[in-house]
Amino acid sequence: MKKGCRGKRLLLVSPVVKGGIMGEDFFFRLPTLGLLKVAALTPREWDVTIVDEKVEALDPGADADLVGITAMTPAVKRGYEIADAFRERGIPVVMGGMHPSKMPDEALSHCDAVVVGEAEGLWPRLLSDLERGTLRRIYRHDSYPALEGLPPVDWSLYEGKRYLPVHFVETARGCPHDCEFCSVTNSFGATFRTRPLEEVAAEIASLKPFEGRFILRNVVFFVDDNIVGNRRYARAFFERIADFNLKWLGQASVNAARDPEILRLMQKSGCMGLLVGFETLSEENLRRVGKSFNHPEAYIDVVRRFHDHGIGVDGAFVFGLDGDDEGVFDRTLEFVLRARLDICYMSILTPFPGTALYERLDAEGRIIDRDWSNYTTNTVVFRPGRLTPERLLEGYRSALREAYSLSSIVRRLWGATTKKNFFWPMNIGFRQSVRKASAGAAAHGA
Repeated sequence: MKKGCRGKRLLLVSPVVKGGIMGEDFFFRLPTLGLLKVAALTPREWDVTIVDEKVEALDPGADADLVGITAMTPAVKRGYEIADAFRERGIPVVMGGMHPSKMPDEALSHCDAVVVGEAEGLWPRLLSDLERGTLRRIYRHDSYPALEGLPPVDWSLYEGKRYLPVHFVETARGCPHDCEFCSVTNSFGATFRTRPLEEVAAEIASLKPFEGRFILRNVVFFVDDNIVGNRRYARAFFERIADFNLKWLGQASVNAARDPEILRLMQKSGCMGLLVGFETLSEENLRRVGKSFNHPEAYIDVVRRFHDHGIGVDGAFVFGLDGDDEGVFDRTLEFVLRARLDICYMSILTPFPGTALYERLDAEGRIIDRDWSNYTTNTVVFRPGRLTPERLLEGYRSALREAYSLSSIVRRLWGATTKKNFFWPMNIGFRQSVRKASAGAAAHGA
């Protein structure tokens, strides 16, 4: 709890995603950076408590003067349940996050106000309006806020929670690419907005190293959607943090592998691994979804270049694109093994509200399920182009199980040049998540 002066109580809640590999069945418990940022924007006269249902139970009788709930689409149904319960007790509720930002009218049937988009500049104004009794229904920006001078987040709010020992740090927002299935561009802008280098460096320097045996002490995950999106900034940033002795992870496009200087600087600054959105092995699929800068014939070389610099690759793939046929699962598995990916994340194409994909499939009458709790990326909620929904689900589950079989893990990681004490446990953890999710699906007959 962040102690205030007058004791007004703010409860911030991150609802859990029911089921699913990345929900309550996920082996790894990762911190939520968004609510830490909201807490940092909150005036000191408020006492702030954060409850993340991934790691702790929410007390439905908790006292609060205001409840704030953030929700992605698959968790929003649970978020609405929480909001309804607190409002029944006369406690005002504000919602934000990706789904309420895209569906504010829907969210307003469960809460008193919605913060659309980024909280910077809006959250203090909302709290002031609440105190004056002039709370508005919707708070939104006229333009994207600047990222200079952001208040530092207080990681002590997460002390005692059972998170993995990793800090989350943001350096930029936005993306100039407008992939059909992604909502980043229309949520955060079509350009990269970057934070001042010295402010990010000061934040990293202030992080308290994790303690304990058998853990990596200085692990940071940079949450940017593309850590090398602004090449000039990225080069300066990697140079700036090279002396911090970090072991860091992030997300990057395949283009990062084509820049020898970027690769050298990432290695020098302590990069352990990157999530890379390969998405599909089909050029036609990539063209259709607006990601034509990916070239599948170069994927093996992309992975090799990262590996040559000691950087592990978490390859992300999507099943259910319009060009996918019966062979897509075997082709993807063959690539995962041949490329010796350190980890892989497979998902089912999901039309999230606010994306061009949602608009297109809705217009084509192909969305067959509007229960947001099923929008987990491991359930089929639309009619695929060349597969039945049943076959897509079956093929996805089979591919995921095979990708995390013990034989697959050994084939991919044996003799790897990347960080063994990170990727071996990570694969075993994913294997546990896959098995738990599969068992849950079987128990429910899904």
